Amino acid sequence: MIRRAFLALAATVIAGVMAGHPALAEDKFIIVQSTTSTQNSGLFDYMLPIFKKKTGIDVRVVAVGTGQAIKNAANGDGDVLFVHAKPAEEKFVADGQGVSRADVMYNDFVIVGPSSDPAGVAGSSDIVAALKKIADSKSAFASRGDDSGTHKAERRLWKAAGIDPSEASGDWYRETGSGMGATLNTGTGMDAYIMTDRATWIAFGNKGDYEIAVEGDEKMFNQYGVILVNPEVHSNVKADLGQQFIDWLLSDEGQETIAAYKVDGQQLFFPNAKKGS
Repeated sequence: MIRRAFLALAATVIAGVMAGHPALAEDKFIIVQSTTSTQNSGLFDYMLPIFKKKTGIDVRVVAVGTGQAIKNAANGDGDVLFVHAKPAEEKFVADGQGVSRADVMYNDFVIVGPSSDPAGVAGSSDIVAALKKIADSKSAFASRGDDSGTHKAERRLWKAAGIDPSEASGDWYRETGSGMGATLNTGTGMDAYIMTDRATWIAFGNKGDYEIAVEGDEKMFNQYGVILVNPEVHSNVKADLGQQFIDWLLSDEGQETIAAYKVDGQQLFFPNAKKGS
């Protein structure tokens, strides 16, 4: 009788503890602050189940523009930062918000436009010359305008062309303040040229008569990096789990998984993690 009473009491205590503390498997997750381009491309839908099957770690992605993702991570609202604006990423680490940064993969930016090609830029591989033609002809151009990695790169390219498109804001230059997929939808609806990462364009399902107009310029290189948010600054960071995700991304298996992701037979991202990084 005493033994039965003890076992019953123990079971009650364990049940109470379990009720107050969900199973470890349910707690085994991380938050990754990332970009709409990685989300819209379908990469995470392909890659994360593979990682979870291997490790049991659930990855919950917050997909916003790179600028917002960096702000979120700086506020401690995430464990890992996975974005594509290298100077801003390096500043994040230099400011003590991140532990270290590593290259993960790359693709490139392209300019897409309607088949009518009002600015006459189709077939160009010179982004500076193409932007000058778009501005000179006052052809509609839809910008994300959201401080994302794509928007940062776009502004850098306009500057290289010696043009401040904000002076034409609301005229031929339209800022959507939206993610890549939404900007593509808006831009195609107004027959505007749009700068997008190639991966999102390949995965985009509403192309209509749109085609890639400008591509192949080395200035349109698009590097992605990953950073562990600094647990010494933000005590809530799940450093061990976050580092497992980063280590997997940089491992042979993670890099092969990234390379294997294709849409319509086309590879969307090209792994380039440095061994030993």
